Amino acid sequence: MRIAFGADDENDCTRAVVEYLRGVADLSLLRGGSWPEFARDVGHAVAAGEADYGVLMCWTGTGTSIAANKVPGVRAALAWEPWIARNARLWNDANVLALSLKRLAPDVAVECVQAFLEVDAEDPAESASIDLIRDL
Repeated sequence: MRIAFGADDENDCTRAVVEYLRGVADLSLLRGGSWPEFARDVGHAVAAGEADYGVLMCWTGTGTSIAANKVPGVRAALAWEPWIARNARLWNDANVLALSLKRLAPDVAVECVQAFLEVDAEDPAESASIDLIRDL
């Protein structure tokens, strides 16, 4: 699995997520520039097939999710707990996960990433809706 990762700050939360990702994936760290720029770069990596998924972290997670969603083919989801992260993949086929690096405890952030990456495929019952999202 190939993951593109970007964050606009470094703290215990981002370090925990990066450490986890290094253990389960081929990780590309995309840093530099402002948060809209690295969110765009992560989005482009996912949309181009250079990464299977993206993980973004900024103070709230909101800005990076908005910026990444500007890239055609990206379906970025903001999650604050594992249930949201898991079901963003399952029911929406999200391919980028955005997290707050200020408001999540490191263990919860890692649990969100785990939940997101553990989903093998979208829920077949949601296929028609996911296709509609792709065609927007």
